[in-house]
Amino acid sequence: MKRCALLRKRPVVNLVAAKRILIVDDDVSLMRVTREALTSFLRCEVDTCPTPEYGFELALKKTYDLLIFDFQMPMIDGAMLFFLIGKVYNHSVPPRIVPPLVLISGKGEEKRAQELLKEAGVHGMLAKPFAINQLLHKVRECIPTIESIA
Repeated sequence: MKRCALLRKRPVVNLVAAKRILIVDDDVSLMRVTREALTSFLRCEVDTCPTPEYGFELALKKTYDLLIFDFQMPMIDGAMLFFLIGKVYNHSVPPRIVPPLVLISGKGEEKRAQELLKEAGVHGMLAKPFAINQLLHKVRECIPTIESIA
């Protein structure tokens, strides 16, 4: 009888793997705040990098459930980075699934930014400055199975 009571007192271990998110943004302070918000409220692992080139390398080496890219970065913008990753994923053997993309932009009203929202795989845009609740809501839309940290 005591043995059963001891088993019931053990904490339940969640075997669901944490979701993986990649953030690429040349605004390092915003990138850090975004990472901290996500890891504080959601059960996820977040990789960050300030350059699109390194973000491209990470996307090829690891598997992500969501990509969050800055719309405007030097040399390669977030949309082009997403396009390049998609090309590589689609031509790999076997083809890899391209994760959804959320763009972060200070210029969300621009015509090009609005056109990008119609592209396959682009699941929204957060206009700078954005509230943490907006970020969390958008991530939950893109990854419905992500767990909150209680």
